[in-house]
Amino acid sequence: MNRKATIILGALLSIGLLAGCGNSASNNTANSGSGSKGEKVKLTFWRNSGNDSENSAYDQLVAGFMKENPNIKVEMTPIPYSDYDTKLRTSIASSNPPDIMALDAPTMASYAEAGALTPLTNYFKQDGNLDDLPKSTMSTYTYKNEIYMAPMTESSIALFYNKKMFEAKGIPLPSKNVDEPWTWDQVLEAAQKLNDPANGIYGIDPAQGFQNAGATAYFKYPIIWQFGGEIMSEDGTTSKGYLDSPETKKALQFFSDLYNKYQVSALELPPDPFANGKLGITIDGSWSLSYIAEKFPNFKLGEDFDIAPLPKETRQAVANGGWALGISSKAKNADAAWKFVNYVTSHDGQLAYCKLTKDIPSRYSAAKEFPELSQYPKNIFVEQDQKYGRPRPVTPVFPQMSEAVNKLFEEIAISKRNVDAAVNDAVQKIEKAYADNK
Repeated sequence: MNRKATIILGALLSIGLLAGCGNSASNNTANSGSGSKGEKVKLTFWRNSGNDSENSAYDQLVAGFMKENPNIKVEMTPIPYSDYDTKLRTSIASSNPPDIMALDAPTMASYAEAGALTPLTNYFKQDGNLDDLPKSTMSTYTYKNEIYMAPMTESSIALFYNKKMFEAKGIPLPSKNVDEPWTWDQVLEAAQKLNDPANGIYGIDPAQGFQNAGATAYFKYPIIWQFGGEIMSEDGTTSKGYLDSPETKKALQFFSDLYNKYQVSALELPPDPFANGKLGITIDGSWSLSYIAEKFPNFKLGEDFDIAPLPKETRQAVANGGWALGISSKAKNADAAWKFVNYVTSHDGQLAYCKLTKDIPSRYSAAKEFPELSQYPKNIFVEQDQKYGRPRPVTPVFPQMSEAVNKLFEEIAISKRNVDAAVNDAVQKIEKAYADNK
């Protein structure tokens, strides 16, 4: 989850962006020079450095693009994740950002609000093949009716359960049909039967424990949505009437009860509790399939554990969006930059990238090229994301909002704080952050 974690935008970003960038709404066509008329064009491209397969995939894509476009040179700079935030914020604040930048989806609105990104809407309409991308995915990269980012891949989370534990307790197995998920009440009933704290075994980890705010947004927001609640308004301007709605409070109370009333969840768990037989049910990501296969070869999918769609209460929902590519509002050659971005995130680009990384392409057409994505278990992640994916709140105060909600979950579960009081504090923090941002 670390490479999908949220970038925390601080005061430097807000002040620097506002001071260094103007309104970029008209920049789509203002910056020409795509390299198509013989002139030499240089583009700078920053991204967070990934694992070996990700780095190799990007190396191949950059080389392939420059071979097809000999008049455009792309200078790619992979930056360690721990340094990426600071370096990118500093470059923007000093009015010297890269032409093309990778951003995590939830941070997009902060950059867009400050005028640091070029709107890509017109580019997408011209040759971005929007029909090949789920609308729910593109809503993640849209702010104030403008598209600002081009998605590369998707990931998703699902319900992992210990099949042998279920069978030993006589618990019926969940359906593998994405449209037939268990309810949270069914999950709770199973977790209570599986729970054996005297032997160090717990029924469920509902959201990967208590991690940073980015993990909270990815794993815990869906629980709120599944109970019919919301975190913020659709336009990302307020949490009043949303985070403090009866539906959201019901979801939060249920989450707290898993730890404190039913005690089927533990605040602390040993390393890899699911694969080590100390956890009956967990919510985990598609990336964990390869991790389990590599690190726990004797814990086999189909024999020892299986996967089902996320639970629902009143509706199905899962968070979508990941790292994507955007173009700086300071780019001198926005057309050339789009040519590169479109090449990398196109059907062929995603196909080449995902063949090496084993990620899930965001485009329908590219996903269809991988037979395993239409077969169990990966079809659960793909279909669930395409049908029920939702953006985390698209708001310029996402970092502050995310921290407030992260604290809210910790308070109600760990500190056993009253839900109403904890929610009220979280709403006040978010409203203040939005007012300060304006």
